[in-house]
Amino acid sequence: MARYIVLLGPPGAGKGTQAEIISEKLGLAHISSGDIFRENLKAQTELGQLAQGYMNRGELVPDDVTIAMIRERLQRPDCAEGALLDGFPRTPKQADALAAMLSETDSSVDCVPYISVPAPILVERLSGRWTCRAEGHIYHTTFNPPVQPGICDVDGSELYQRDDDKPETVSRRIDVYMEQTAPLIDYYRQRGLLAEIDGQQSIDEVTGQLLAAILKGQA
Repeated sequence: MARYIVLLGPPGAGKGTQAEIISEKLGLAHISSGDIFRENLKAQTELGQLAQGYMNRGELVPDDVTIAMIRERLQRPDCAEGALLDGFPRTPKQADALAAMLSETDSSVDCVPYISVPAPILVERLSGRWTCRAEGHIYHTTFNPPVQPGICDVDGSELYQRDDDKPETVSRRIDVYMEQTAPLIDYYRQRGLLAEIDGQQSIDEVTGQLLAAILKGQA
C-alpha cells in the first residue's frame, strides 16, 4: 500500500535537508511544491501558464491550480509507492483537497511530522548567513565563520548579507509561516496524525525521530 507523508517545519528548521534524507531512506519520491511550480513554469505547461498569469498580475495562485499540479505529479510512476510532501498542503483547505485526492485510490496521509524549533533559534540560524560578493560562497557567523571576519576564505572578496538573510526579514518570514501554518498543525493534530519533532537536535537525531514517527504511523 502506498505511503504518504506530509512534512511540516518553519524556515530554518532543516526541513529540506530532512526531506531528502527521509525520502531516500524510505524509497519515496520527494514532492516539493516549489520544485513543481518551477518545473511547470519552466516547461510552460498549461498549468504553468495559468499560474504565470496570476503571478504576473501580482495575485496568489488559486488552490485549484496548485492542487492540479500536485495531482499530476502524484500520478507519475515514481509515486507508485507513495510520496513525501514538502510545502503542500499549506492550509486546512488544501489538506482537505489532498485527503479527497488520495481517497480516490483508497489512500490517505499516514503521518505528519512537524519539525519544531523556537523562533529565536530560527532567527539565529537564518540571519547568521553571509555571502561573498565574487563567487557567492556561503558563511555563517556561528556554524561556518570565515577565518578573517568579513572576508571570504576562498577568494578574499567582501562578505555581505542579503536582504533575505537580515534579522528583521527573517523574523517576518517566520511570523508569516506560523500565522499561515498554525491552523494546519492543529488540523493534523486533531486527526491524530501530527508527530512533533524537536528540531534543535543534531541532523542524525532528528532523522532518527522522524523515521520512528513515520514507521509508528504506518503500524
